[in-house]
Amino acid sequence: MLRCILLARIEGVNKILPAILRCLDALDVTMRNEGARARFAQLFERGGDDFDLDRAVLLIAQEQYPTLNIEHYISQLDRFAVDARTKIGAEKSAAARVLLLRDYLFTELGFHGNAGDYFDARNSFLNDVIDRRTGIPITLAVVFMEVARRLDLELLGVGMPGHFIVKFCDDERDILLDPFNAGRELTVDDCREMVSGMYRGTLAFHPSFLAVVTKRQILTRILRNLKGIYAGVADHHRVLGIVERTLLLCPLEPVEIRDRGLAYMGLGEYGRALADLEDYLRRAPGAQDEAAIHERIDDLRKRQAQLN
Repeated sequence: MLRCILLARIEGVNKILPAILRCLDALDVTMRNEGARARFAQLFERGGDDFDLDRAVLLIAQEQYPTLNIEHYISQLDRFAVDARTKIGAEKSAAARVLLLRDYLFTELGFHGNAGDYFDARNSFLNDVIDRRTGIPITLAVVFMEVARRLDLELLGVGMPGHFIVKFCDDERDILLDPFNAGRELTVDDCREMVSGMYRGTLAFHPSFLAVVTKRQILTRILRNLKGIYAGVADHHRVLGIVERTLLLCPLEPVEIRDRGLAYMGLGEYGRALADLEDYLRRAPGAQDEAAIHERIDDLRKRQAQLN
């Protein structure tokens, strides 16, 4: 009898053990994600742009890949710079070295724009971009900028609508380069045509489109790219994570508060959703989507009433 009881108990434990192990794995991933989030937040405690862009972008990826070894990818960028320095030399002008670095990254190493699968989330994770040698304009720009920084060359990010490029400035001229298209050199007219084509003439080109952006703005743009991808497949949990990190960069941004509320709504957290959507309308009076948000708020109130 005792043997039968013991066997039954062991069999019961064996049935629930996989579920317990899955829960422990999920808890471990959550704790590591929280560690990545905390390290991401620490970068911005001093305010301004006084942080390493490459490390910050890799911390964005670490929430997707909790075991990601950030130092490995920092070393990869270091190695690119060492190899590039050997090939480029130091006697040429800074502008000439930028163009030679461009050739090294996009021709020799083969970095290229992922035109075939532009909305693959991996294009926004710097580790994947380095491993796969492909990405979207902004992450390819980060590779270009960060390798250049290691060579004492300053490349600046330019956040045009719909397309991210880089700029090199010296006493003679500004050089505009397109990392998504093998670093090809662009004129202002090229940029004007690019914007016109992307927006089909509905957005008039303005010189401010070629203004330099901050590192914080680069991170925000990467996060918003990811938010769009996850929102497109209704992955509310990941949207929420992206919005929470974006709010670390630009606290109290009305659009992010709205999107956090919508993510909460998708996750069934109606109280939090209602608070955020009402806060959004207070912070953005007369917003274009005001009527639609009021409808969401009415729906949330009805759902809450049904739960009470």
